[in-house]
Amino acid sequence: MNKMKDLTNKSLKAMIMAAGVGSRLDPLTQTVPKPLVPVCNRPVIDILLEKLANIGVKDVIANTYYLAEKIIDYCKNNKYGINFDYIKEETLSGTAGGLKKCQYFFNKGEDFLVLSADGLSDADIKRGFDIHKKSGAIATIGIKKIPREEVSHFGVVVTDESGFIKEFQEKPAIEDAKSNYINTGIYIFNYEIFKFIPENTFYDFAKNVFPELLKFHKINTFEINDYWTDIGTLEQYMQSMQDLFNGKCHFKHEPITRTPEGAYINAGSLINDVKFVGNNTIGTNCKIGKNVTLKNSIIWDNVVIGDNVVISDSVVASGCTVNRDLTSVVTGAEQVFERDITTTEKLLLF
Repeated sequence: MNKMKDLTNKSLKAMIMAAGVGSRLDPLTQTVPKPLVPVCNRPVIDILLEKLANIGVKDVIANTYYLAEKIIDYCKNNKYGINFDYIKEETLSGTAGGLKKCQYFFNKGEDFLVLSADGLSDADIKRGFDIHKKSGAIATIGIKKIPREEVSHFGVVVTDESGFIKEFQEKPAIEDAKSNYINTGIYIFNYEIFKFIPENTFYDFAKNVFPELLKFHKINTFEINDYWTDIGTLEQYMQSMQDLFNGKCHFKHEPITRTPEGAYINAGSLINDVKFVGNNTIGTNCKIGKNVTLKNSIIWDNVVIGDNVVISDSVVASGCTVNRDLTSVVTGAEQVFERDITTTEKLLLF
């Protein structure tokens, strides 16, 4: 049985922070909001909603901003029995400011979950709630131990012997880091958190709320020993596919087909004459020509790939046409990549 199931609080509610523009995933996010970027053919927010349903979450609210209608339409029609509510922000108000606008959704005295829409995790949320309730903290943060050489990319958390936070360090240099535990953006809050967030003010958890809570010794932690990442950058996004194929993270997906030199997940496109090297995913309704090679690449929906094309270490967004080789390329949607004309062909033209 999934250890995330059987959370006894049947009224558990959650907020998904989904307002970000996703600029670090450009050009993928030019027409698709970050929560709908597919990981192994599933929008990342779909994976998140399923995991929330598995731990007994019935009600979810999201703050939206960039391409809001696409997120709202998708989540309102979810297949997990979750009641989905939302706010549409006209201007971004920060992580905490976005939560403040959702205050009406939560009940006084209750604990609730706040997650980023781009997170992928097998975290034991039930254990996190148990630790939170026993501690009496207003906030409990999921933290993850990472290699020390990576700390400069994250917000570092320094705790005391009981697990309460003493200090935060925002992306410290390796030699200055006092810990190699990082803030994962998985938060469990008590309703009291709203007292620390003013209305109609741009406010962040890291810069504004947590420093104030530290004065009251009210931020606890729970360690995440399971898989955790986000798809916040193109590098992390491509790595998340590799992590699934390599068994590091777990969520439902189409079967993995193994080949002599690689593997692939196919959402239903017709495959006739394709060589797979490394790990690859193919979306729906793609048309793939003869003698095509795919190497460690992600192909979204409705992509047309011509004969004799090699695509390596690339992400091809929906609706693209590819008639030439691509290596380490990330495309926006509806792009056309035509074959380069050779010198001999140029001479024949003239």
